[in-house]
Amino acid sequence: MTVSDWLRQAQANLEAAKVDTARLDCLVLLADELDKDKGWLLSHPEYELQGSILKILNTKVTQRATHTPLAYIRGHAEFYGRDFMVNPHTLVPRPETESIIELVKSLEPAAGTRILDIGTGSGCIAITTALEIPNAEVSACDIDKNCLETAQQNAQNLGATVTFFASDLLSQATPQDILLANLPYVPDNFQINTAATHEPRHALFGGPDGLDLYRTLFAQLTEAGWQPQYVLAESLPFQHKALDKIAQLADFTLHTTDGFIQLFKRQ
Repeated sequence: MTVSDWLRQAQANLEAAKVDTARLDCLVLLADELDKDKGWLLSHPEYELQGSILKILNTKVTQRATHTPLAYIRGHAEFYGRDFMVNPHTLVPRPETESIIELVKSLEPAAGTRILDIGTGSGCIAITTALEIPNAEVSACDIDKNCLETAQQNAQNLGATVTFFASDLLSQATPQDILLANLPYVPDNFQINTAATHEPRHALFGGPDGLDLYRTLFAQLTEAGWQPQYVLAESLPFQHKALDKIAQLADFTLHTTDGFIQLFKRQ
């Protein structure tokens, strides 16, 4: 079977399964398997695919037809221009989360600034922060040991210096200067897309209004005996007013908003 024939057949299968990005997904899977870029594939439609490769490709298309995230099928995803290993234990990094990196960089942290990423998942936020702000002391925590193992592997792969530890939010944390928090914030009854249903539910949903874990986080800050200078938090834009009120109760005021990300400053 040629590249052209396979693309046509695979695209039709994904379109029948109502995968919106059918053509692109097929090109990505084929490019991965052949170790070629998409431009090469499109300029070599007559290239013959071997049987062993076809078997692997068709298995992946079958997976994608169930709306399994493409990142899980590939085993990796891009975040802030870098490649991160992901798996069903971790969320797939989202482009909107990249604003948290821009905002923390805009603070121009001094050398030795202590930055903690809470609920690190794949480690993409902590690792990117460590690479973009190399003079900072970056640490990251998660309640899930599988996520911590994935994050540690990503840090090793990308050459980032990050200290990882197990913690239920701030329960095991030491004093920090900046907190980065992309906690589960999807309201329990919120309609998510089919692909997201394959991601760990506990990493997505945050209670009736989605903000339960943020309430716990800011409550912990009022009892911790220390407070960071800044807290950067991700949530849906319609949740921002409510999250602002939660932060105010812990003596933090809204400093900046960028897309899904709010930057709070200690009063």
